[in-house]
Amino acid sequence: MSLRSALNIPASQITDETVYRERRRLLGALTLSPALALSGCAEAEPPPPPAGRPLSPEQARAGFRTDEPLTRFEDVTTYNNFYEFGTDKSDPSSAAKTLRTRPWTVAVGGACAKPGRFGLEELIKGLAPQERVYRLRCVEGWSMVIPWLGVPLADVLKRFEPTSKAKYVAFTTLADRKQMPGIAYPSIDWPYREGLRIDEAMHPLTLLATGLYGKPLPQQNGAPLRLVVPWKYGFKSIKSIVAITFVEHRPMTSWNDLQPSEYGFFSNVNPNVDHPRWSQKTERRIAGTGSKLFAERIPTRLFNGYGEQVAGLYAGMNLRTWF
Repeated sequence: MSLRSALNIPASQITDETVYRERRRLLGALTLSPALALSGCAEAEPPPPPAGRPLSPEQARAGFRTDEPLTRFEDVTTYNNFYEFGTDKSDPSSAAKTLRTRPWTVAVGGACAKPGRFGLEELIKGLAPQERVYRLRCVEGWSMVIPWLGVPLADVLKRFEPTSKAKYVAFTTLADRKQMPGIAYPSIDWPYREGLRIDEAMHPLTLLATGLYGKPLPQQNGAPLRLVVPWKYGFKSIKSIVAITFVEHRPMTSWNDLQPSEYGFFSNVNPNVDHPRWSQKTERRIAGTGSKLFAERIPTRLFNGYGEQVAGLYAGMNLRTWF
């Protein structure tokens, strides 16, 4: 039974799931007209702005928490996008039980002085876990507030001593047909891939998450290791990471590769840049009580409300072109 059926949610309240299903149906066959495509996809990417004044610890910490009501644990763990385990929101919470998270290794390579293959415990050894309460905004138009547990990604990446050629960081998800039934279907060119510019990866808000609600990550939420980049749309926060690679040139990423005119490489949350097929000006917060999953729509904020911390990363960039 799907989450929608179990909660008896009226169709009028879940338009974003319809959008989600339509996105998936169209990706294989849709060819967007030039009028729908956002400009700039084929242009050379501008260099990052010169390093300005770094965030103070107080500025960084201001982004680590929010007083907004938390999304319920049962909703965080049953309303998921994790196509490796199915395309319905409720599929991962049932199908991901087959995912084996111990032992787990991560291959680190590319433009760094200390590459290698590391067990999860070795990868984060000596780093104290931190709780970060972040907003999560899905490109489909829904959002959550989640108490994550993890370590700053920068603290992990610095251990491998990236070289001057490391302009980007590429990430890869596990792709194991035996554990992940969804990869039997060619919805995505598996394995799932994501990437960040090196300054985004090193930003204090970027988290390598190992848990939520004070517990280890459930399989359906990307166990045992996932990325959380709170100012970007949720698909940038790649799950079940098995490879981290420092690269000189912008890496290919899964959704951008499938439909570059719809899903940009940067994918910063931006209410002023609509998806070609739906508005991004508002969102439905997952704030279920009783049989109601969604709260009323709320305005979407630029950079998901983290502009004070991250806007400097994109100084001088046209955010409509580099969406």
